[in-house]
Amino acid sequence: MTLVLQGIEHRVSARTHLYRFDLALRPGAMTVLLGATGAGKTTMLRVMAGLDAPSHGTVWADGINVTGRPVRERDVAMVYQQFINYPSFTVADNIASPLRVQARSHRRGSVGAGMSDADIRARVREIATRLRIEPYLNRLPATLSGGQQQRVALARALAKHAPLTLLDEPLVNLDFKLREALRVELSALFAQDDTTVVYATTDPAEALLLGGDTAVLDDGELLQHGPTADVFRRPNSLRVARAFSDPPMNLLSAQATATHVVLANGDQWRVTSPRDSSPRGMTGTGACTVGIRAGALRLRARDGDVALPGVVALAEITGSETFVHVTTAVGPLVAQLTGVHVLALGARVTLFADPAQIYVFDAAGALCSAPEFAGR
Repeated sequence: MTLVLQGIEHRVSARTHLYRFDLALRPGAMTVLLGATGAGKTTMLRVMAGLDAPSHGTVWADGINVTGRPVRERDVAMVYQQFINYPSFTVADNIASPLRVQARSHRRGSVGAGMSDADIRARVREIATRLRIEPYLNRLPATLSGGQQQRVALARALAKHAPLTLLDEPLVNLDFKLREALRVELSALFAQDDTTVVYATTDPAEALLLGGDTAVLDDGELLQHGPTADVFRRPNSLRVARAFSDPPMNLLSAQATATHVVLANGDQWRVTSPRDSSPRGMTGTGACTVGIRAGALRLRARDGDVALPGVVALAEITGSETFVHVTTAVGPLVAQLTGVHVLALGARVTLFADPAQIYVFDAAGALCSAPEFAGR
């Protein structure tokens, strides 16, 4: 499905939930809506689904104006953060319900049209096996755990095979291991067909894992939209950098020249990363913000690195990684280190960074300079 949101704005009384924006989704691809709680993700999904009519603008689906037309009149599947199932149906009947509706209505092109009962049962079992709920097909949803019930809701949406599938933080209620496994599984499932998928999340790591495109939202504003890797590598503003970074990007106040940034302690770093060709590029002096991703900081120096000595304020060991919080003369830093690193509180430590890996944002928060990545 081709979905285009044109000049969309959503207000309730005096409060604006979505500021005016345009957004065109790539047909057959996954688009991730990334933003903190309250950023406007659910409102945008509801506008796409026709559950909420925008205060201004038009929603186009395959060239047809569907603004405000509800889901029941359109071939859309939606999964909410809080699972919704038919309580009197078994798990199998819940998953089969959209297929049976489609089979009865004989919708042209719908996945359930023309399917026999045996075909529907096979489809149900296939989806249930993929989502690890096959043993519960004959049980009622109320007898399942919250995570299992959410998987039933996901399975029903996947079975429907709608041209447009909207997912509002569908994995948030699942345990960590299952959530990690299902992220990969969902990407594979949707990659097998031409369904246009919109997936809302607060988790930058989830957006990176799912791939496709990402639209970054903050406080009702659509800040940036494009291929996920591109948005992550070249956030167009400080707001995007903050939203699309976990742990948060390290941000340091500095002064910019045409070739260097001067940090608070007087250190000068030569900016070797590419500059934007726009007027916002680094062409003169002025206040700026230097950004360093936590994963770009190391405990061992490499050729050309700059040194950032400081004191350990906190060391968080997660098992596969260690997050080291360091107080330095240029400001607090967080380093994301691979493996286990036992560092005592108050210990003196030096972090190292490659100047080619820094971001520079101007006084207005717009991107001036970003690292160059192989393959671009």
